Amino acid sequence: MTRRQTLTAALGGLAMLGAAALLWPQSAPAVAGAKPDAPPIAASGEPVLLELFTSQGCSSCPPADRLAEKLATHPNLVVIARPVTYWDRLGWKDTLAREDNTALQQDYARRGLAGRNGVYTPQLVVDGRFGAVGSRSEDIAAGVKRYGSAGDATIRTAKRDSGGYAVSLSGTGKGKGELVLVAVTRKVMVGIGSGENGGRQVGYTNVLRAERKIADWQGGTAQVAVRADQLKVVGAEAFALVLRAPGSGEVFAARWLT
Repeated sequence: MTRRQTLTAALGGLAMLGAAALLWPQSAPAVAGAKPDAPPIAASGEPVLLELFTSQGCSSCPPADRLAEKLATHPNLVVIARPVTYWDRLGWKDTLAREDNTALQQDYARRGLAGRNGVYTPQLVVDGRFGAVGSRSEDIAAGVKRYGSAGDATIRTAKRDSGGYAVSLSGTGKGKGELVLVAVTRKVMVGIGSGENGGRQVGYTNVLRAERKIADWQGGTAQVAVRADQLKVVGAEAFALVLRAPGSGEVFAARWLT
């Protein structure tokens, strides 16, 4: 049995939640005793995109939000919080949620992720390939090591004196890709008025504010300019670049724009 077959067998029923998970989002159980001190590192050493699907209406999410804050301190990880909308039906409307985040998570579930697939919170997705409960640090570390930065694509950036950035893309690629500029707020504290987290103050790290495609990529070497006007986003304090397959596909490369 190969290593991949062994992993698939071990994950068993968690690998696919199927169509029912798309219709009935779940709240994953909170996990105590998370140990984020040893940062997960991809075999290639390139930065890895971690997308946390979370919600103010989910009582299992605060431990994952705290873990995301710690993981975000590591320079080899691009951690983005993507609050979803489907728990708003419980009576508290998430003040940071975006329908685009919900749609992306559903697209991941339809395509199928290794690890724990489906639509649930908190879910952390590694480079669009691997899903894990967002508070399970050991599962996340294993996912980053195996699935993070799996290809040979890279992003390199250089700040221009006149403003904006020069961006270099390279790699063989796996067909067409697109370069997406992601704008985030570094830290948001929210006082939650009702619902499962009613009365709590919860902190969110690198909250997505906007994203836009700025270039197509056909593989190989390419040069892209990020203009200064593209960095003018209300509430944004930092920006990341994500090179990914179109239509919410897997991630080829990611990097903070610094």
